[in-house]
Amino acid sequence: MTPEAADYLDKARDDLEDARKVVAIGLAKIAARAAYYAAFHAAEALIVERTGKVAKTHSGVRSEFARLARAAPEIDKAFSIFLARAYEYKEIADYGIGHGAVVTMAEAGDAIRNAARFIDCVAALLAESPPQDAG
Repeated sequence: MTPEAADYLDKARDDLEDARKVVAIGLAKIAARAAYYAAFHAAEALIVERTGKVAKTHSGVRSEFARLARAAPEIDKAFSIFLARAYEYKEIADYGIGHGAVVTMAEAGDAIRNAARFIDCVAALLAESPPQDAG
């Protein structure tokens, strides 16, 4: 694993730990946003390891991760869907107003569990395989 990919994976684990701490005090929106960032940084780790490039936007990370996931049977296809859904939690936490801008504790808990699985999957892939895609 390259040092840059390892740094992204470390950031992902830090964000996951933050999400767990924040959900424990009942701040669902903030916890779900941290869970999104945990998965986001894990996706960045995979992208930089496999392509040597860093995606510059949230949508770029989501689309490049989905592209890589389609080519890797070891990656649960649900992770691409989760990354898109979790981005909605980030949007709600950052910009949401009104009665519709809610993330429930159950949603936050699900986001944290999925982010943990996401990180574990990426970590296993990066530990087991050399970079495969040069572009």
